Amino acid sequence: MKNIYQTKIESFYQGNKRMPTYSEMMKLFSFKSKNAVFRIVEKLMEAGLVAKDHLGRLIPSETFGEIPKLGLVKAGFPSEVDEIPDTTINLDDFLIKNKALTYMLEVDGDSMIDAHIEKGDSILVEKTNQAKDREIVIAEVDGEFTLKYFRQSGAKVWLEPANKNLKPIYPKHSFNIAAVVKAVIRKY
Repeated sequence: MKNIYQTKIESFYQGNKRMPTYSEMMKLFSFKSKNAVFRIVEKLMEAGLVAKDHLGRLIPSETFGEIPKLGLVKAGFPSEVDEIPDTTINLDDFLIKNKALTYMLEVDGDSMIDAHIEKGDSILVEKTNQAKDREIVIAEVDGEFTLKYFRQSGAKVWLEPANKNLKPIYPKHSFNIAAVVKAVIRKY
């Protein structure tokens, strides 16, 4: 269970993309001394929620920012939810296999709507120059980039939209895979 200090530090980290200094934590926690902050940081370190780098600066631990995974919910007939309150999941670990090669793009257009990828969705992609048949890719075709299904039959390659109103794209001059889609993120 998260405590108020952990929640405030995670919120600061999310907004600033860095850990707060001791002075900033004094303000966050409404403390009057750095000694009180030091004691909180020690407890968070003992719990494995934060760590220090080689210069002694506060850094997030591997479990920092995890969210609870409560169990299953039926998408059919209503039923009770089975809660597993002590299980957590780190979304970075769940979604990202190779952080150095992973980036996010916002989708513009409707060519992949039948694959449930819509305008405004964010896609998490991993850089690569290879793909398997039927993977969703970012590809450069004749000098322009697009999001489509990669298709291959023997030596023949093309891109196939997931929209019955659009036609496949067959490269005329150039064709290169830039990335493979790993996740689609939609905010409601």
